[in-house]
Amino acid sequence: MEEAGLGAATGSRRESISPVKGESPLLGPRGEQRSCGGVRKRRDPSPLGWGPRRGRAYPATAPSRCPGPASATMSHQTPLGSSVPHASCLDLWREKNDQLVRQAKVAQDSRLSLRRQQLAQDALEGFRGLLHSLRGLPAAVPVLPLELTVTCNFITLRASLAQGFTEDQAQDIQQGLERGASQIRSTFVTFGLLQKEKTRDEVPTSALCVFSTVLETQEQLGPRLECGLRGLWDSILGYSSLLLELLPALHLLAGLQAALWLSTDSLGDLTFLLQTLNGNQSEASENLLLLLKTWSPPAEESDAPLTLQDARGLRDVLLTASAYRQGLQELITGSLPRALSSLQEAASGLCPRPVLAQVYTALGTCLRKMGNPQRALLYLVAALKGGSTWGPPLLEASRLYRQLGNTAAELESLELLVEALNVTHSSEAPQLLIEVELLLPRPHPASPLHCGTQSQAKYLLASRCLEVGRAEDAAEHYLDLLALMLDGSEPKFFPPPPPPGPCIPEVFLEAAAALIQAGRAQDALTVCEELLSRTSSLLPKMPQLWEDARKGTKESPHCPSWVSATYLLQGQAWVQLGAQKEAISEFSRCLELLFRATPKDKEQGPASSGKKGCVSDVALQQLRAAALISRGLQWVASGQDTKALQDFLLSVQMCPGHQDASFHLLQTLRRMDRRDEATALWWRLEAQTKLPQENAAWSLPLYLETYLGWICFPDRETLLEEFQTSLPEPCDL
Repeated sequence: MEEAGLGAATGSRRESISPVKGESPLLGPRGEQRSCGGVRKRRDPSPLGWGPRRGRAYPATAPSRCPGPASATMSHQTPLGSSVPHASCLDLWREKNDQLVRQAKVAQDSRLSLRRQQLAQDALEGFRGLLHSLRGLPAAVPVLPLELTVTCNFITLRASLAQGFTEDQAQDIQQGLERGASQIRSTFVTFGLLQKEKTRDEVPTSALCVFSTVLETQEQLGPRLECGLRGLWDSILGYSSLLLELLPALHLLAGLQAALWLSTDSLGDLTFLLQTLNGNQSEASENLLLLLKTWSPPAEESDAPLTLQDARGLRDVLLTASAYRQGLQELITGSLPRALSSLQEAASGLCPRPVLAQVYTALGTCLRKMGNPQRALLYLVAALKGGSTWGPPLLEASRLYRQLGNTAAELESLELLVEALNVTHSSEAPQLLIEVELLLPRPHPASPLHCGTQSQAKYLLASRCLEVGRAEDAAEHYLDLLALMLDGSEPKFFPPPPPPGPCIPEVFLEAAAALIQAGRAQDALTVCEELLSRTSSLLPKMPQLWEDARKGTKESPHCPSWVSATYLLQGQAWVQLGAQKEAISEFSRCLELLFRATPKDKEQGPASSGKKGCVSDVALQQLRAAALISRGLQWVASGQDTKALQDFLLSVQMCPGHQDASFHLLQTLRRMDRRDEATALWWRLEAQTKLPQENAAWSLPLYLETYLGWICFPDRETLLEEFQTSLPEPCDL
C-alpha cells in the first residue's frame, strides 16, 4: 500500500506524515499542526485545538512533492502543481477531486454517447487513483473530510455507470467508515495524552469537556467497531458531533449506505441508520417516509470539495424511491388507501419522467381497484403522455375498459400494447448520479408495471377475442402467436410463465379452437398435427402420466390432458369438413385415453384442481362428457340412435351436472319413443331449472369452454315446453 500510495516519495517526506517519538501525528511538540509540507501555528478555535483551515492554503516552507494521484494511476496524470506552485498535498488532492467532478459533469452534458462513456470512465479511474493515494496514508482528521468526499464521488459514479449497487460499493463504504472510526479513536487518545502533560489551568474549559469523554470513548468505541456496519455507523455518528468538519461528508456517505440498503431491501438496517442520523429522536418510529422527512443533512459549505451529488439531493431521491416501493408493495397486498397515499407522495417528490409515468400507472391501478375508473383513466392518459414505455399503462387501460364493459376499447388497448412491445425505444442516457430508477426493484409479476413479453401480450389479445366471439381476429392472432413461439424469437412458455400466459400445448389447443370457430377446419387440423408431432414421445408413458396429472405431482410438460383434447378438436374439425367416419374415430381415440384417468379421490369434490398447465378432475369429467356427446351427435347424424343413446347415458353418468348431456339424452329418448324414461328425465330437468344457479367454484381451460359452447343444446326451453304438452294428464309415475 505504501508503494502505491506514496509513489516516489523520499524518506524525508515520509517523516513529514509519520508520527515521531514524543509527538502527535497531527500536532507538533508545542501545539503546532503539521501539514504535508511544513508546520504552521494552530489558529482554529476547535475544542480539540486543531482542524483544517477550510478554503485557505496550507503554506509550506518549500514546494511540496507529496504523494498524489499521479503516482497511483499513470493513465490520469494532471499537471496540478502548475497552477498552484506552493500548494500542499491536501490542496492538490482537493483540486484533483474538483477537476474530476467537473469532468464527470461535462460527460453528463455530452450528447455523444461514446465520448460521454469515455469521459465518465476516465473520471471514474481518476477517482479510483485519488482514493488509492488517500488511503495509502495513515488516516488523519484534516484529510478525512476530503477522503470521505472522494469515496462518495467514486461510489456515486461507479453505481450510476453500473446502473446499480454491487458488493464493491458496500466494501468501499465500510472501508471509509472503518478508517474514520479508527482515526476518531486515535484522535481522542492522542488528545487525552497531550492534556495529561498540561496543568489544569493551561487547559481550556471546552477542552476539559472533551477530555472527560475520552475514557468513555475508549471503552465504548472499540467494542462497537466489532458489531458490523450498524456498530460502525452508531459509533462514528455518535461522536462526529465533536468533529463538525466531518458531518457533511458523513451524511453523504450515510445517504449512499441508505441507498444501498434500500436497493437490497435491508429495511431493518435502513431504519436503524435513519434513526441514528436523526439523533434517535424518532427511535420509536419505524416509518421510513417519516424518518426520511425528518432527516436534515447539514448544508455543504461554499468552500467544501465538490461532490457529484449532495446529501440533500440524495435524501430526496431516497424519499421518492421509498414512497414508490412502499406504494407498490401495498398495492400488491391490497392495502389500497395506504397505497394511494404512498404513491401520491412519490408523485409529488423528485420524480424523473420515466418514473413518474410508472407512478401514474400504479395510481391508475389503485384507483381502478378502489372503484374510481374516471380518475384512474386520467392517470393512465398522463402516463401515456409523459413516458416513453407505453406497455404498462396500455395493459392497465385494457383492464379498466374490461371492468367498464367496453370491449372495443379493451381490444384496441391490447392491440396497441402488442405494437408498443414490438417497438424498441431509445432510452435517455442515465444521469451520473444516484437516481430513483437505481433503487427500484424489478417489476413483480403481480405488479401493475409487469406487462410481459410481446408473445404474452399477443396471447392476451387472442384469448380475449376468442372469449368475446371475434373468431376471425382470434384465429389470426393465435397464428401470429404460434409463429412467434416457434421461430425462437420469444422465450418459451414451458414451464408456465407468470400470468398472463399458458403452457405451449394450451396455446396450440386454443389456436385450433379459434380456427374451428372461424370455419378454418383444415388449418385447425394442421395445428393439431403439429402439436401431436411434438408430443408423440410421451404417448408410451401415458398411464403413469395420467396418474401424475391427477395427483398434480408433475409439472405441466408431463400433464397429458391436452393429448386427449387434441383428438377431441381434431374430431370436431372433421365434423366441420363433413367427414363423419374420421370424426367418430378421433372422438373414440380421445375417449380411450380419457378413460385411463379415472379419478380415485372422490372426496376431493369438484373444486379440486391441479397446477397451471395440468388438469383438474372437473376438467377431466367435462372432457369425457364433451367427447361422449360429440360422438353421440355423430351417431344421431348417421341414424344410429342406439349407439347415440349409450353415449348420452354414459355422459350423464360420468358428469351428472352436465345439463347439455341430459337434454341430448331427453331428445334421443323422445325420438326413440321411450316415454317412461323420457318423462322421468323431464321431471328431473324441470326441477333443476327452477333451482337457483350457483356459480362454479372452478374454471375450465379456454379451449374446453369454447368447445362446450359448440355442443350445448340449442333451445332447452322449447324442448321442455314441447315435451310438457305431449304428457297425458294426470301423469302418475
